[in-house]
Amino acid sequence: MDLSDARWRKSTRSNGQGGNCVEVADNLSGVVVVRDSKDPGGPVLAFGPATWRAFVARVVHRP
Repeated sequence: MDLSDARWRKSTRSNGQGGNCVEVADNLSGVVVVRDSKDPGGPVLAFGPATWRAFVARVVHRP
């Protein structure tokens, strides 16, 4: 997967303390990708846009 055009943004829940930091790029056609900001060259998880929206909705609106 070519990620050269990905525009990564860090989660607002991430902090500068070296803890769990997630970056998301949702500007690519047909896919949303997620990575660990501490390991930008490491593995990337890829989701379809509908799956990503469902995940975010569930996390934001958890009971």
